[in-house]
Order: sequence, then C-alpha cells, then structure tokens
Amino acid sequence: MTSVEIIKMIAFLCGGLAFFLYGMNVMSSGLEKMSGGKLEGMLRKSTSNKLKSISLGAGITIAIQSSSAVTVMLVGLVNSGIMVLGQTIGVIMGSNIGTTLTAWILALNGAEIKNPFLAALKPNIFSLVLALLGIAMTMLSKNEKKKDIGSILVGFAVLIYGMELMGQAVDPLAESEGFKQILTAFENPLLGVLLGAVFTGIIQSSAASVGILMGFANAGLITFRMAAPIVMGQNIGTCVTALISSIGVNKNAKRVAVVHITFNLIGTAIFLLIYCLGDWLIGFSFSDMQVNSVTIAAIHTVFNVITTLMLLPFSKMLERIANLVVKTDDEKVEEYSFIDQRLLATPSVAIAECDRKTREMARLAKNTMMGAMAMLENYDPKVAEQLIKDEDQLDFYEDKLGTCLVQLSSKSLSDEDSKRVAKQLHTIGDFERIGDHALNLLMAAKECHEKNVQFSADALKELKVATAALTEILDITVESFCKEDIVLASKVEPLEQVIDHIMDKMKALHIERLQSGKCTIQLGFILSDILTNYERISDHCSNIAVALIETKQNAYEAHEYLNGLKQAGDPEYETAYLNFRQKYSLK
Repeated sequence: MTSVEIIKMIAFLCGGLAFFLYGMNVMSSGLEKMSGGKLEGMLRKSTSNKLKSISLGAGITIAIQSSSAVTVMLVGLVNSGIMVLGQTIGVIMGSNIGTTLTAWILALNGAEIKNPFLAALKPNIFSLVLALLGIAMTMLSKNEKKKDIGSILVGFAVLIYGMELMGQAVDPLAESEGFKQILTAFENPLLGVLLGAVFTGIIQSSAASVGILMGFANAGLITFRMAAPIVMGQNIGTCVTALISSIGVNKNAKRVAVVHITFNLIGTAIFLLIYCLGDWLIGFSFSDMQVNSVTIAAIHTVFNVITTLMLLPFSKMLERIANLVVKTDDEKVEEYSFIDQRLLATPSVAIAECDRKTREMARLAKNTMMGAMAMLENYDPKVAEQLIKDEDQLDFYEDKLGTCLVQLSSKSLSDEDSKRVAKQLHTIGDFERIGDHALNLLMAAKECHEKNVQFSADALKELKVATAALTEILDITVESFCKEDIVLASKVEPLEQVIDHIMDKMKALHIERLQSGKCTIQLGFILSDILTNYERISDHCSNIAVALIETKQNAYEAHEYLNGLKQAGDPEYETAYLNFRQKYSLK
C-alpha cells in the first residue's frame, strides 16, 4: 500500500468511528429522553430476585443502547444511597446481555443475504429511508415526542453510515500481506484480550470496537482464534467507563465498578482456559476459519449469556470479592451523595430523583410546620431543637435541588421532563419558606414560654380554628403535590381565601379586645406575628398548588390564572369556598 492509500484508510477509519460514536450518542440520547423517568423507578424497584434484575438490566440497556451508561447510573444510585450493592449485580449481568443486541444489528449490515427482498431489509439499505423520515420528523413536527423519534432514526442512520465507512477503510487490507502478518501476532489469546480491552477502554464504547472488529472480519482478515479473545477483551474494556465514574464516590459505589470488572474478568478467564485447553488437546477445526460479522455477534452473545448463567448462582461471591477489594473502615460511617452528579448524564433519571427528593422536602416542610404549630400550645425545648435541625435540612434541600435543577434545565429534555423540572423549580422555594415561617412560629412559642404569658380564652379559640384551617391546607397541598392531583390542588385556593378572611377577622377581634383591656400590647405583637406567618404559609401553599396546576396545563401565568379563577365565578371554586367558610367560621 502506498502512503496515500494508508492516509486515506486511516482517514476513513477515523471518520467512520466518529460517525459511529456520534450516531450512537444521538440515538442513545433520544431513546433515553423517550423513556422519561421510568428508568430510575425501574432501577429503584430492582430486588434480590436475580432473574427479574437481569431482565431489567437487559431491557434498560436495549432501551438506551449503552451498557456503560447503565453501570454509571448504578454507581450514581448506590452513591446516593438509593440502591445497595446486591441489587446491582443482576442488573449488571443483564446489561451485558442487553448490549449484544447492538452487535446483532451491526452483524445484519455485513451479512451476505441472497434473497433480494431480505437484502433490502439490511440496515445499510433501510437506514437511508429512516434517515429521510427522521429528518422530516425533526424539521416538520411540532410534537417533541415525534422529534425525539426523528433524532433516534437519524442517529441510527449515522451509526450505520459510520459502520460502512469503517468497513470501506479496512477492505484494502485484505490484499496486504504485511498487515496479515501483523495480525498473526494476535493469534496469541492473551494479546487478543489485551488488544480488545485497551482499544475499547480508549474509545469507551464496546459497540464501536465490535463494529470495527466486524469490519476486519468482513474483509476476511480475522479468524476465530483471533476473534474470540478480542471479543472477551472488549467486554473487559467496557468496564473502564464504570471505573472512571467510581472516582470520588463512596466505597459502596466503588464496589459496583469492581463487580462489573470482576464479572467480565472471571468470564474471560474461564472461557479462555476452556478454549485454549480444548484447542491444544483436541485441535478445534474452526479455530483457523475466517469469521464474519454474524460469527462475531454470536461470540459476543454466547460469552455474555453463558458467563451470566455460570456466575448467577455465585452473586454473593461477587459481592464478597467487591467487599474484599474495597474494604470499609468499620469506624467510619458511609457517606452518600444527596443527588449524585453522575446521574446528570442520564437527565430523566436525575429528574426522577429530584422529584423524589422534592416530595421528601414537601413532607418535611409540612411536618416541621405541624410541629411548630403544636409548640404554640405546649413548648418543649427538645422538640424545638429538632425542628431547628429540620429547618436547616429544608435549606439544604433547596440549595442542592436548586443547583441540580438549574443544571438539568440547560440539557435537552423531553416535554414531560421539562414540566417536571419547571414544577420543582417553582416549588422548592415555597417549601423552604414554609420552614422559615415554622421557625418564626417556634420563636413566638418560645417567647410565650419564657415570658410565661398566655392568650385569652377567646384568642385561643380563634387561633385553634385558624390552626385547623392551616393544617388542612398543608395536608391538601402536600398530598396534591406528591400525587400530582390537580383536582385536589384546585381546593387549595378557595381555602387560602378563607384563611385570609380568618386572619382579617382575628386581627379585628384582637383590636376590640385590646381597646377593651382584655389583651395586652405584648400579647398583641406576638399574635400579630403568628397571624402574619399563618397568612404567608397559606400563600406559599397557594403558590405550590398553582405551580402544579400550571405545569399540568402548560401555562405559567399565576396571576392571570388566579384572577380568572376568582372573576369567572367558577361553580366548583365557589362551592369549595363556601364549604370551607362554613367549616372554619369564627362565629
């Protein structure tokens, strides 16, 4: 080969690899967006039932076309304390099986099919039609889901085109005796494993390295003796992504990467030993036969399926090995990340986790407020100390969630995920402010306790009605938010209006008592602070309910929504308002 031909070959190979990786990335991103937050929920529900976990791992890998992404997700979920190591083992095994589907799709591209009709179904033929359809859907459709489908189709077409370029790049090597002599070095199984592992580790894509190997195989350059060890090495090389992602995580998360690489190392060692001994003792006739892309895909599948079947009964052993490799200091408590940054690589998973944390925040805000209101009647210093810690926790939630949600909002998200981010961004500040008001009420309760002052019987009776109304609005708000129930959320605004009315009337009654000498100015200040905080809390509940309704209805004008609701004389609103007005009457 001339130097020009060599340069051309390298350029085609690099360009093909670039197209392949880009197409894989576009296709994976589109598939992941379409899956929405279901991935996180599915992974979190994975149990000790290994067969179920294997099916789950295979299904998710097929859905997003990346076993590395699944392993990185597992590292992030374990580092966040959402999953434990034992739950990840079956998922990892299933992920290795799921990744073989890509190999079969690529194998069809290089397979020789004589039937004209079936030949037209080869990926390199129908992908051209899919590319045109995908471009049309992306450019002409206004529906985000259809655009995502379009990007998946375009990504698949680009991936197949990259595969074609790589195949064209290596075709001339079939005539090169010098290159064939170089390849004979890789008949050494250990060198083959090393080559597969190193190359896959560098490009961080087992699918791409398998695709390149298929290109060499289709050019008639690869024998079974070379192919089998390289494929095994490729499975080891794909663990590099997980190893990199385990940097800076807790020890439990590091063990996920150890399990992944141990699984592939043990599988490779067993297969290599059996093959080499058999070939040495018997002399397998197929060892020197040239293989094609279909054979490569078959080796890839057999290796992963049989390795899974062999090691499935020894899942606990894999866990023990991981614990031995990454030892835990008994005196040190394992720390977990609030929302692991690695989850941001799969936005739908990160958003689902933010959603879960926001619901936790909602319940914590409600419980903190309920505790603070109870302190108005019976102040307890120990309980007060815990409530202060809970309020600090709410501040922490807002800080961490806000940072994560801002990062996620800059990513390419599906319509559904965008709504969820908007809902969370609109509400975390309100939940945090409810905690602040709970702290204000706590200070008021402390002041009454320390100064040994008590409200009049009438004031206590009125406050009891206001507290009951505020308790109900908190219950409705948090329940509607956690269940995403806009019918329930619609009851918040009429109750908020009733609470405003209660506050106004209580202030007027207080002034009457003050003028008649039944109340002191000191108690008046404390009561005024309590009522102001009650009113602000109900306002925040209204904000949360409106944000929930708006995100469900794709509208983000809170003032217009509220004004329209009140001015239109909505019968449901009016009925709810009158019912609440009657229920919480001060009389």
